[in-house]
Amino acid sequence: MKMKNNLFWTILLSAFAISVHAQGPAITSWLQNTTQIGTYYTSGNSTAISNGILVNCQKVEYSVDHVYVTTAGIPAYPTGPFLDGNPSQAQNQSAIFKIPLVPQPKSAPQTSTNGGNIGIFVNGVALFDYRDGVAWNTNTGALCGGPGNPPCPGGPMASMDWNRDAVPAENDGFDCSKGHPAMGNYHHHQNPSAFKLDKNVVSTICNLYDADGLYTIDSTQHSPLIGFAYDGYPIYGAYGYKNTDGTGGIVRMKSGYTLRNITARTHHADGTNVDDGPAVNSTYFLGYFREDYEFLGNSAPDSLDQHNGRICITPEYPGGTYAYFCTVDKDWNSEYPYAVGPTFYGVSQNRSVTSVSQTTTVYTGATGLTDVDVEAMNVSVFPNPASDLIAVQVSGLVKENMQVQLFDITGKEVSQTTLNKGQTIAYFDVQTVYEGTYLVKISSGESFSTKKVIISRN
Repeated sequence: MKMKNNLFWTILLSAFAISVHAQGPAITSWLQNTTQIGTYYTSGNSTAISNGILVNCQKVEYSVDHVYVTTAGIPAYPTGPFLDGNPSQAQNQSAIFKIPLVPQPKSAPQTSTNGGNIGIFVNGVALFDYRDGVAWNTNTGALCGGPGNPPCPGGPMASMDWNRDAVPAENDGFDCSKGHPAMGNYHHHQNPSAFKLDKNVVSTICNLYDADGLYTIDSTQHSPLIGFAYDGYPIYGAYGYKNTDGTGGIVRMKSGYTLRNITARTHHADGTNVDDGPAVNSTYFLGYFREDYEFLGNSAPDSLDQHNGRICITPEYPGGTYAYFCTVDKDWNSEYPYAVGPTFYGVSQNRSVTSVSQTTTVYTGATGLTDVDVEAMNVSVFPNPASDLIAVQVSGLVKENMQVQLFDITGKEVSQTTLNKGQTIAYFDVQTVYEGTYLVKISSGESFSTKKVIISRN
């Protein structure tokens, strides 16, 4: 019965996608920019430096069956520093991605995700899967691949019996936005929200070099659509509707994977006898390798499948779609398999192309937010009271540039700045501002929200 139901959904969703793709989310969700330049931090320098590269996506165009996204691969939020010795900075990728407008599910066997790009976030930044190119070489009894290790047999993309999980292994090398570059290709393996906003903060990098992320988690709202996988299916943040039909309230999406109960690495979770990996210890802790996990799943509607997704209704797809979710645990720390994987749900391929080979229509997008949109962003101003710096944080995903103003109690504007699309935080330096009560106004067109803040130096 389950197989028949899935077939019904597949036929229905394909028909729905064909009828709406001309102006569907795969076209309208990309953050476009042709003026704003990116910034980055270096170790020991708390002032962001311009990198001279345009942020977000520079062009979106679509044909009858694909959307083409031109991007430098640079986010609007600052990148870096990378405190694990990574010598690279985020560099211009000059990329074009060709994403299908009507993605197709794939029958078994499913396609495994691969090293390098497996998807693109709506700001043009790359998504990688769990791996970092490091594995266990059973012939030498040591790690191979990656900086400082000898090459792995078969090359850097070869699949080994025990493949390292980048998220715990490279935690020291991620910036505040949980990203880092590989030979200049800045990317995320995991939910692209700032470390400092997790309930349990597992990295202090945000305290030293403040930054933000693509979006902020809001447990009261369905997470925004934040990207597309290489099979064309959408990727959402950490929260969604409990039930697949869009009912049941908002809940955190649950990974169907769990750590295995093992002390020795001799077999995979399916029972396959493989060459031994290192014993589980403080160095090679449980979760250090991807093969330390097994898929158990459960019947709960908010439990995701082996690809880290499910067929469900979302705000952008009221008729339903297959969708991936960026999984986090109860403390909002990243949880395996993080976004997509270890296999794709649909038919995937390398979506990077060198040119646009079809007749296309350029999508310029709409501008301006509604009153409901601004209020739903749940604006926070902190610290409050403040003495030298005020931070203005919004929840969700900022899709349009927003004006942020600071007014004194008489209504006189004291300062203003811009919260750019693809960012979540803006700042006011108030070291030279008189003590007293002020108002912070965040607006887009006619829509705005205000917050009161106290400046005090006692």
